[in-house]
Amino acid sequence: MKSLFDEDAYKEVLHRVNQITGGHTGKWGRMDAARMLHHCQQPLAVALGRKPLKKPNFIVSLLMRTFKSSLYNDKAWKQNLPTAREYRVEGEYDFQTEKTGLIGLIHDFYGEKDRADWEPHVVFGSFTPEQWGQMQYKHLDHHLRQFGL
Repeated sequence: MKSLFDEDAYKEVLHRVNQITGGHTGKWGRMDAARMLHHCQQPLAVALGRKPLKKPNFIVSLLMRTFKSSLYNDKAWKQNLPTAREYRVEGEYDFQTEKTGLIGLIHDFYGEKDRADWEPHVVFGSFTPEQWGQMQYKHLDHHLRQFGL
């Protein structure tokens, strides 16, 4: 699985993000390009400690941990999977602002490639640094493919 901590994957993702225009439409789902760019910032912000999430109850936490490995394995996510409530995007967003914000967070995340001590995810628990990188790449790849990139 590619990792956003790998230089080639990092450059690839930036190249694909830079190809997005406000006129791109998704092959599935309801998000326009600006909403998708805003949505993609959220998991990066969580990983970087800039977006707190509420701790789920015990039952939800156990259930979510059964899906943990699907966040970073090689199997592509299916189209139209439900979005976690914390990452749902409503309203209108400025395309250029969201594109700039996502690119900035991708740079910031890649800048942490040598970091060894990552805080556990409030829902899924601990990840290795490599799993953090794989998970972020997989999420970005999923949505870039959604928009044909």
